[in-house]
Amino acid sequence: MSAAAASSQVTAVSQVVDGRGADPLALGGASIDGGPYLWITGLVRHVPHGLNTLVSYWSDYGLVLFAVLMLIGWWRARNGGSGAMALALAAPVVVIAAFLVDDLVKALFGEERPCRTLAAATLQPCPGPGDWSFPSNHATLAAAAAVALLLCDRQLGRIAVPAALLMAASRVWVGAHYPHDAVAGLAVGALVARGLIPLARRAAPAVDRIRASRLRPLVAAR
Repeated sequence: MSAAAASSQVTAVSQVVDGRGADPLALGGASIDGGPYLWITGLVRHVPHGLNTLVSYWSDYGLVLFAVLMLIGWWRARNGGSGAMALALAAPVVVIAAFLVDDLVKALFGEERPCRTLAAATLQPCPGPGDWSFPSNHATLAAAAAVALLLCDRQLGRIAVPAALLMAASRVWVGAHYPHDAVAGLAVGALVARGLIPLARRAAPAVDRIRASRLRPLVAAR
């Protein structure tokens, strides 16, 4: 699909959406970057099937990598100080907080999925009505985990940051989100993690108390 054709289709769909008298807070994603979305979903049909399969699997299951990295971060922190362990333990809590913020933003804007608004053949089935698009939940969780890991363990963070970018891109590639959904998800996750992770250092005294108890093996190597 050419860029001109994509733009023309987005304009037509946007006019229909704008005429529905929808909630004024509802975000009309097609008018923001519907053209690039249609171009990307059109490109998907011209790449090798194996690549699409890999992207689809990553999009569905890639968040497991971040859970594994956080587990490794906790294990490595057992050899460090109480502050390092407090940061490692805070990482999954921060990801949960980012998820809750993402859900709040989704409910506020109520942006329809692009695969429901635009006539595009997508790599994965389109989510049902009410499963809002803005911002991307996967991108939010990946970014929150990546920033938390970067602040806890730079070596693990260097793996997590590019993985988060790939996760965000994959959500557009499979047709689940507009590009701006993915970018917004990265921003939400990164901001939540950047704001909360430093606060975790205040929990270092609690880690010290745990290290003095029978639970010591959970927060110390020896």
